[in-house]
Amino acid sequence: MTWQPEIDDIHRRRALAEACGGAESVAKHHAVGKLTVRERIAGLLDAGSFREVGKLAGRASYNADGTLKSFEPAPYVMGIGNLNGRPIAIGGEDYTIRAGTSFGADRRKGGQGGFIEDLAYEYRIPLINLCDGTGGTVNTTRRKGYSVVPGAGQDGFERSVDLMEIVPVVSAVMGTTAGGPAARAILSHWSVMVQGTSQIFAAGPPVVERAFGSKITKEELGGAKVAADTAGTIDNVAESEADCFAQIKQFLSYLPQNVWELPPIVNCGDPVDRCEDALASIIPRSTRQPYDMRQLIRLILDRDSTFEIQPGFGRAVITVLARMNGKVVGVIGNNPTYGGIMDVKAARKQSHFIELCDQFNIPLIFFSDIPGLMVGVQSESDAILREGMRARFVGLQVSVPVFTVIVRKCYGVAGGSTIDRRGLNFKITWPSGEWGSLPLEGGVKAAYKREIESAPDPAAREKEIETELRQLASPFRTAEAFGVEDLIDPRETRPYLCQFIDAMQGRLRSQLGPKSKRGTRP
Repeated sequence: MTWQPEIDDIHRRRALAEACGGAESVAKHHAVGKLTVRERIAGLLDAGSFREVGKLAGRASYNADGTLKSFEPAPYVMGIGNLNGRPIAIGGEDYTIRAGTSFGADRRKGGQGGFIEDLAYEYRIPLINLCDGTGGTVNTTRRKGYSVVPGAGQDGFERSVDLMEIVPVVSAVMGTTAGGPAARAILSHWSVMVQGTSQIFAAGPPVVERAFGSKITKEELGGAKVAADTAGTIDNVAESEADCFAQIKQFLSYLPQNVWELPPIVNCGDPVDRCEDALASIIPRSTRQPYDMRQLIRLILDRDSTFEIQPGFGRAVITVLARMNGKVVGVIGNNPTYGGIMDVKAARKQSHFIELCDQFNIPLIFFSDIPGLMVGVQSESDAILREGMRARFVGLQVSVPVFTVIVRKCYGVAGGSTIDRRGLNFKITWPSGEWGSLPLEGGVKAAYKREIESAPDPAAREKEIETELRQLASPFRTAEAFGVEDLIDPRETRPYLCQFIDAMQGRLRSQLGPKSKRGTRP
C-alpha cells in the first residue's frame, strides 16, 4: 500500500503553481521589464531559504473520474525565508494570473490581512510586501450574487495596522498598483517603487476618465515623479528591480526583528576618533551661502553607513539611517541647498522619520541649520503652522535619546523642533552656530522700528543695532551661561557623539517593547 499517486499529484500541482500564469503570460510580463513574483522572491531572499505556504491554493477543475483537469494557482505567493540570515515573512501578488486580483477564498493568503500577516504578527518577524496588483474587481459581485460592503469578511486592514506597532513592514510597489494593494503599500514603515515600471494610485486612468472626462496615462497619474517626489506617498525610488531588492536589504539592516529587540550592531572598522579637517571649513562665513549637508553628515557618521529616506520629497530636510561606532542612529539635517527652512512637506517627512526611529529604539541626531518655518500666502494656505506644530508634537513624544548639533541656524518654532526639551535637552554647537526667536536680518527692523525710523541715519542705526546684537548672540556668550551644553571644534564631532551613543545603549535596552502615544495630533 502506498500513497505515491497522491504524492505525485502534489508535485504536479506544485509544478503548475510554479508556472505562474503560464508561459505566454510570463513572457508578456518579462517583455515590459518585470520579474514574476517568484523570481522576485528568489532574487531578494538568501539562496534556497524560501519556504512557500499555500502553494496548492487555487481553482481546480476535474474530469468525470475525479482526476485533475486544470489548475489555476491563487494569484498570491507567500511564505518565510531568510534575508541576510534573518527570518522574514514575504508575500506578493502574481500579476501573471488575472492581474493579481484576489481569487476569492474565504481566507486570504495575504495582500490585505490573511495568513502571511498573521504569521509575521505571531512570530514577530519583519514583513515584506511585494505589491503588484489591482485588488478587488467588480466580477466579485457576479460571482457572489451580491455586492460586498467594504471591510466585510474575515480579513481586512486590522492585522496590517497591528503589525505597524511591533515589526518592521516594508512595501515594494513592483507594478501598477491600485485599490487594496495600494492601500497596503501605505501601511508600511518604509516603501519603495521601481522607476518606469511601477505606478500607484487610488484608482486607475479608466476611473479618472469616467469621473473627470480627461485621459491620463498611468505614469502621469501615479509614477515615481508624482508618488515619491511630489506627494511623498512612496518613500524611495529604485532604478531597477535589482536596485529595489538592494534597497530593501539595506533598509532592513538598520531595523531590529521587532520592537522587543535593539537594531543590530555592525562593526565597520571606522575609527571612533576620526576627526575630519574638512569640517573646520565646511560652513561658509556668509549665512546666505549654502553648503553640502549630506557631505557634512558623511564626514561624521561611520563610513559608507548612510541610507537616505525620502530623498526626493521635502528636500529642505534630509533624513538618514546610519551608524555611529556600529550602532544605528537616525539623522535629521536641514538642507541649506533648499534654504533649510521647514515647509509643509519637510514637516511631514520629519514627523514620519522621528516616529519610525522612536518605535524601533533608534536614537536621533539633529544637525540643525534651520531659519524657521516657511512664510508666505502659499505656505499659510498649506497649513504650515499645523504641520510645523505636528512635527513639534511628535518630537516631544519620543522615548529615545535625542542629540542636537547646531551647525549654523536654529530659529523659532521650527528650530525648537530640533531640541530635546522633553528629555536631556543635550545640545552642542559649532562656532558657526546662531539662534534665537528670529534671525537678526529682518528681526532688528521689526523689534526696533521706532528707534531706527527716528534716527538721523536709519540705515546706519539699524546696522549699529545688528552689530551690537550679533556680538551678544555669539555662541561663546551662550556657552558661558551654559545655555548650550558644549561649544566644540567641528572636527571633534564624531568622537564626541560616538561616546554618548555608546553610553546610551543600556537606556535603550531598558525600554524595549511597543510605544504608547498619548493625545491627539494637532
